[in-house]
Amino acid sequence: MSKDVTGLYREFGSDRLPPGQRETSRFPVLSKSGTPSWDPQSWAFDVWGAVEEELTFSYEEFQDIPAETQRQDFHCVTGWSKFDCEFTGVTFPTLAELAGVRDDAIHVMFHALDGYTTNLPLEDCMREEVMFVSEYDGEPLPSDHGGPLRVVTPHKYAYKGAKWVSGVEFLTEPERGYWEKRGYSNTANPWNEERYS
Repeated sequence: MSKDVTGLYREFGSDRLPPGQRETSRFPVLSKSGTPSWDPQSWAFDVWGAVEEELTFSYEEFQDIPAETQRQDFHCVTGWSKFDCEFTGVTFPTLAELAGVRDDAIHVMFHALDGYTTNLPLEDCMREEVMFVSEYDGEPLPSDHGGPLRVVTPHKYAYKGAKWVSGVEFLTEPERGYWEKRGYSNTANPWNEERYS
């Protein structure tokens, strides 16, 4: 049973399709530099920084964290949106609770296997809709879409959702990620068309 969170747009705007976007039934593939390889035997997911307990999960251990399925919309900064994506994964608040986020943590940096990084304020991450996703439409997440694990951020443009995510760092000061350092919006609200800074 999936949880439908497609109505979250009402927090940000009157239309489900953000301005400047076009709806597509396809799921285009975009990345900064190709698809990295990974090995289930050596893959690890790390949680560190301003937390009570730094954590490292093997691939099997991460699969054992309680997960849920959500129906979400997906908005790419290049101008397309895909409605009703079925994503299964671990919610950000679930992982944050396991690590014990310290009171001085205010920001989050996501790290990926290909060296990609992206950032968000902690309060933007502590939503049930922000997920570490391992399945798409009931199947393992394809590698070109970020498998084995990617982040989804349905209230932000999708570059805030790192593909091939390998860890999350809790920060006490804001920092900028890969695209944010290169002129993309730090806030990335699709309903305000915050594409570039």
